Amino acid sequence: MVIVSIVLLTPFADAEDGSLPADDGFLRGKLLVATARIGDPRFSHTVIYMIDHDAEGAMGLVVNRAYGTGPLDELLKGFGIDAVHVRETVRLHYGGPVEPSRGFVLHSDDYSGPGTRVVAGGVALSTGADVLEALTDGTGPERRLFILGYAGWGPGQLEGELARDDWVTAPADASLIFSDDLDSLWDEAISRASVAL
Repeated sequence: MVIVSIVLLTPFADAEDGSLPADDGFLRGKLLVATARIGDPRFSHTVIYMIDHDAEGAMGLVVNRAYGTGPLDELLKGFGIDAVHVRETVRLHYGGPVEPSRGFVLHSDDYSGPGTRVVAGGVALSTGADVLEALTDGTGPERRLFILGYAGWGPGQLEGELARDDWVTAPADASLIFSDDLDSLWDEAISRASVAL
């Protein structure tokens, strides 16, 4: 069991309202699936849901690795949120090696708050404490992943890795992103990939 005592939940962007900037990124809303060519153990057999991708770089969240599970009330307590009536076990996900203390909630688009951005296909990302507070009164998103850290690439870096066949892309949908079966998620994503391995 993993219990997080305190993690700063801060927006990825500098927008005053805590939202992420909208763009028409090439891979935004798609899956980036690691191939056998990746030698970095941090990314071996990973499936990354892409949040942003443009000329300035790219950002995504690993969705098939978890640190462990624990009671949601303990997680919320770590943020100073009173959650004595919350009785749920949650899984805390590894989102990537960049800023491992930064928290994100990737969720269904049935919730929207000041720190929420709809990414694509019924999937949204929240970076403010409002989404956590909404969970205490039952108004939060129905499906969600609690994620620490992210995967990031500088300008042209991801394009180079794609050209080397380190990654393949695949369409994403909520059923795959929020799957409870992390062990088979990579296999399913690879089967949806745009190129055969």
